[in-house]
Amino acid sequence: MNDSTFDPKTIFEAYRNAFAPTLKAQQEGLKTIDRAGHYHYAVAGDYLEWSLAQAKAALAAQTPAEFVSKQIELATALSEKLRGRVQEFVTLATDAQNSFTQVMTEATAKVAEVTKKAA
Repeated sequence: MNDSTFDPKTIFEAYRNAFAPTLKAQQEGLKTIDRAGHYHYAVAGDYLEWSLAQAKAALAAQTPAEFVSKQIELATALSEKLRGRVQEFVTLATDAQNSFTQVMTEATAKVAEVTKKAA
């Protein structure tokens, strides 16, 4: 007669092992979304600062030449900030790609290990 006992711990462990790569991928995805949100918030802040500086320059300028020179100065400063933000974005994208590659490599290794045990 088959005398097997029900072991919920084994079942939960099997589910945990089966879904671990998915959970890891979701966690890494949420980290990336969070970093992207912070990045976009920072870029929006840069544009807000630039637009406020433009308004102050328009109100403070005495001559059109002074206004134009101030606008050129502000545009140059914004372009330098945005150049830095582009480098930050490249770093963010590279980190996300490396994280995804690592998660997929770990998942593939796990599947290969389980397949080896089953065979």
